[in-house]
Amino acid sequence: MDDRSDRRRDGHPAPGSAHPRVQARSIALYLPQFHPVPENDEWWGPGFTEWTNVARARPLFPGHYQPRIPGELGFYDLRNPETRQAQADLAAAHGVESFCYWHYWFGGGRRILDRPFREVLDSGEPDFGFCLGWANESWRGIWGGRNAPNRLLIEQTYPEGDDAAHFDHVVPAFHDPRYTRVDGRPLFLVYRPGALPSIPGFVERWQDQARQGGLPGLYLVGVADGSWEPDGSGFDAIVPWRVLPPFASRLQADPRARRRPDWLLSAATLKARPAVPAIYAYRHWAPHVPQVAPTRTPSLPLLLPGWDSSPRYLRSSQVFHRATPDAFGDQVRRAVALVADRPHEERIVVIRAWNEWSEGNYLEPDRKFGRGFLEAFRDAIAADRPQ
Repeated sequence: MDDRSDRRRDGHPAPGSAHPRVQARSIALYLPQFHPVPENDEWWGPGFTEWTNVARARPLFPGHYQPRIPGELGFYDLRNPETRQAQADLAAAHGVESFCYWHYWFGGGRRILDRPFREVLDSGEPDFGFCLGWANESWRGIWGGRNAPNRLLIEQTYPEGDDAAHFDHVVPAFHDPRYTRVDGRPLFLVYRPGALPSIPGFVERWQDQARQGGLPGLYLVGVADGSWEPDGSGFDAIVPWRVLPPFASRLQADPRARRRPDWLLSAATLKARPAVPAIYAYRHWAPHVPQVAPTRTPSLPLLLPGWDSSPRYLRSSQVFHRATPDAFGDQVRRAVALVADRPHEERIVVIRAWNEWSEGNYLEPDRKFGRGFLEAFRDAIAADRPQ
């Protein structure tokens, strides 16, 4: 049996496959917003995609890295299978195991932006790992926040009996041999567990349906945003989620940090918003981003290649200033160390994100760094890297 078949059988790479040998598994969050849909045409104008905000971004302070121009993949359209293949080839060559496609199910069967993943599932290509992340929240001008941040576009609802219909919609993906699994259980991410009408009810119903459908159960991962208690919830793991740097964690590591110039800059610009963006020096704050939460429920460290939401929110944004591949590579090494003592199947780090260009948060090549962030990730996660 060839390497491709071996990788598909257990949901992650086989030795000798196109992936480099790695110390930990990795899942990169994947935004499917790079193709036009009728809803965005209606709300923001014909042809609107994530690229619309990316292309019109401008520097807001000296040294601000904007606009961010994509590198070798260009301003792509995710309806193109060649683009999807090129993304997968890049990810595989640099040690990324799978994409977690954001999945929009608003209740009652209403969906949006599902074409790229649907075509990946139906076509069998690219031959690259994937899983789903349910972005269960209402849309309030998120893609064009500068224009109408509080305008309700689509409401997230939870109708009676909707769990069963939702599960039936996604279960074909769970059975796909490319789907990312933990000890045989398909991994499913929920963005807002605290918004569910009943967390135990959701967990029980979906686990029951999974077993009835011939699966050994699901590996449920919830984003830990402080709105719910993961311990005893039935979720198998959490992802600590933050954009603002962890002030308390940095103070614990360096009690004098609040006297340092970069801290004072962050505090001053945060207070001055929306006159200026809140600015954080990446090299000072990035070391405190990959964390595991103090819970009994295992947490998957979150990696942040960068952050700059100014393409969406202008001066109301937050900016991790001067992110570099070297600093990101150090972050990856710390995250790998946090999961090193876990069983291999559970040794997972989450990358936020593969292609969130309007948040300055991506691994894909750009004009400034080329493949720099991908190469830093590959070198830091490689099993045979120099010690």
